[in-house]
Amino acid sequence: MNSRPPVVPSESSSPQDRLRKQRAYSLALYIGLVLLALWVVRDFIAVVAWAGVIAIALWPLLHKLEGSRWCKGRTTLVAVALTLAIALLVVLPVGIAIGQALHEMHDLTEWFKTAQENGIPMPAFLQNLPVGAHQITAWWQANLAQPLRDSSAMKQLHGATVMTLGRHFGARAIHAMMVFAFMLVTLFVIFQAGPRLSGDLIKGMRRAFGEAGAQLLQRMAAAVRGTVSGLVVVGLGEGALMGVAYFITGLPHVALLALITAIAAMLPFCAPLTFGLAALWLFSQGSVASAIGLAAFGTVVVFVAEHFVRPVLIGNSTRLPFLLVLFGILGGAETFGLLGLFIGPALMTVLMVLWTDLVQ
Repeated sequence: MNSRPPVVPSESSSPQDRLRKQRAYSLALYIGLVLLALWVVRDFIAVVAWAGVIAIALWPLLHKLEGSRWCKGRTTLVAVALTLAIALLVVLPVGIAIGQALHEMHDLTEWFKTAQENGIPMPAFLQNLPVGAHQITAWWQANLAQPLRDSSAMKQLHGATVMTLGRHFGARAIHAMMVFAFMLVTLFVIFQAGPRLSGDLIKGMRRAFGEAGAQLLQRMAAAVRGTVSGLVVVGLGEGALMGVAYFITGLPHVALLALITAIAAMLPFCAPLTFGLAALWLFSQGSVASAIGLAAFGTVVVFVAEHFVRPVLIGNSTRLPFLLVLFGILGGAETFGLLGLFIGPALMTVLMVLWTDLVQ
């Protein structure tokens, strides 16, 4: 009976195979744990992302404050001051808007009661429209000119519907306040970590991806910082200019309208909605020249800001061409929502770096 000799594994290849398998298993374990951790904190990823965007935008200011004679060694105090400043920048405008709305609530309630009893009279300018005046007049007389208490739309607004809408709005408002509170806490922690955090991030990128990875991280941060500057600075400038125009044309609540316009102007191509509605209100009041002037002035301001000022501010800091800046902002907003306004240009920066490395 023949016996086969035992198969002796190769001593030279066995440790290498075992080490390769261990590395593969370790990599799979690390990836699985990272994905599990991201899934656990999935509801807070947007909070951390918003805090990161704000921290990146204010990072140069943080360095200046920490390097100054009065704030040196007072990292916690600087973090508290910057976090409170961000909170006030958000809370004050919202508080002003809520206060103005409550101030106008009495007049709005009286107008609503009058509309229920007598309907909404049709503005005179609708009858003089060059196109569609007859159709618009007929629709208005059939739906709005009659007492609204008898309309089908008002009958659908029964108590249960109003309560459902109120609960939904309240839940969304509470959720927004909680997200904002967690964002402020995260922002404070990032500010308190200070230069140590940025140094650790750059060190980790350099160790994982080399010097090119560290430079890419810095360019992405510059892209986010430039986008914040381009959106916020240009938005505030448009709001200030349109506020002057609102004051000249005699619109009521100039400060509130200017604030709403500034916030809308921070989003690409949204400012025309605000000054367009303001011009339409002037037109309905019979101020045709003021309405046309306001619309023309707003169009010029938005055209210059959107096509010249904003691309220059964002493109110079990111070294991106205008088309990539525009695609990054609009595509990012469509994909990721409001947060995508800042993520999009950063991703376009990565694309530009990869293309530059490929052709060089």
